Amino acid sequence: MSAVAAAAPVRAVNAEQVGRRIEEILDQFAAGGDRDASAAAEELVRVLMEFYGAGLARIVDLLGSATVAKTLLDDELVANLLVLHELHPEDLPSRIARALAHQPVEVVDFAVATGTLRVRSTGGGCGCPSTSAATRETVADALAGLAPEVTSVELEGAAKESALLQISTRAPGGGS
Repeated sequence: MSAVAAAAPVRAVNAEQVGRRIEEILDQFAAGGDRDASAAAEELVRVLMEFYGAGLARIVDLLGSATVAKTLLDDELVANLLVLHELHPEDLPSRIARALAHQPVEVVDFAVATGTLRVRSTGGGCGCPSTSAATRETVADALAGLAPEVTSVELEGAAKESALLQISTRAPGGGS
């Protein structure tokens, strides 16, 4: 059997979910009241992050070609890891554009000081608050791994009034 055939299947991992789970575990240590155990758990996470970050940096350096880099960046998990370890080769505007490539919005501007990204809807939609909230949430989720510098999303022109079409069975100007 070849090494490729013997390899275990790759398990899908969501970087955001893993991050939340790590925070939950660290919170459990902190809630336990043992400060030494809590500090040791946080130190363990930090050391492992440094170790894996250094390994990932070495892989990126060794692979280096544009084709391989594009392949790595097109993989959501790998792209998120590159951002986490500050190894992503793209600048913030490029990462925002990459994250929003399949979203029905366009970037208006980004305020670095506040971390607020303003976007404008390019899709149809009713403009109602529930649709706007869903769009903001979808955009925020898309940005979470690739652009953690974005801490809030504002949807420009989110609550536009829609004109109502009045339908009547009476002829215009006619009586009952």
